[in-house]
Parts: sequence; C-alpha cells; structure tokens
Amino acid sequence: MKIADSFTVKSSVKKSWDFLFDPENLISCIPGCEKVVRIDQNNYISTVKIKVGYIPAKFKIKTTITEINAPTHLSFICRGEDKGKAGFVSMDSILHLKPLSGDMTEIAYTSDLNVVGRLSTFGDRIIKAKVKQLGEKFKEEIKFKLERG
Repeated sequence: MKIADSFTVKSSVKKSWDFLFDPENLISCIPGCEKVVRIDQNNYISTVKIKVGYIPAKFKIKTTITEINAPTHLSFICRGEDKGKAGFVSMDSILHLKPLSGDMTEIAYTSDLNVVGRLSTFGDRIIKAKVKQLGEKFKEEIKFKLERG
C-alpha cells in the first residue's frame, strides 16, 4: 500500500531536521510509540501499540536508515512483528524537507507499507483509514511542537 503526504511547518529546514532526527522528539509525535532505542548511528528499535478494529497490537520495530542527505533527505526501512503474533509490518519510506519562503518548511513523505497476518484480514480500506488517522495525529504533533518553540 502506497502512502504519501506533505505538510508545511513554521520552522527552518535545519530546525525541522534536528527535531525529526531526535528519537525523543519522535516518540512524542508517533501515536502509540512507547520507546525508541538507538542501536547505532543508523539502527533503532521501537515499541509501538496500536489497535486496528478489535485487534490490539504491540509491535517491536527495527528501523534502519538507508540514506541520509542532511538536512533535506532521509530514506529508511522498518520491519516489525506484533508480540502477540497479530501481524508483521514492513515499510520503506522516504522523507523530504524543502525550504520555503519566510522560514517555512514543507515536510513530505512517501511510504510503501505491507501488513500481513491477522491485521491484514481487515483489508486495505480499513488499514489505509487507520494509517491516515495515525498520520494526521503525527502531523499535528510535529506542527505543534516545531511551531511553539
């Protein structure tokens, strides 16, 4: 499933990049994210709780950064399995930050998401709606935290 979105924040590209590249900041913006542990410069392990329909899931996700062109481009892959065996997720993503006039930044991302297991029984429509809902919350948190400070 392809996912793409973009939004604008009142923040410089450098400030936006520094914020997004800090695991503690991301924890506070990702809905259901309980922790992120940095393994090394390019690898992280996170724990994320979500509920799709009536199925709760708690994923242990390994994120590997595959390409960095600071402060405007980041590519990464995520692979994770639900601790209760409800499913497995994999996601390949690209993040772009584009400077705009007036110290504004456009943050754009594309992801190729794959969900298998019990969670996949809900079908693309329901999973896509859940992903959209989580994405909106993620954007709101980033905008709020970047623009207030």
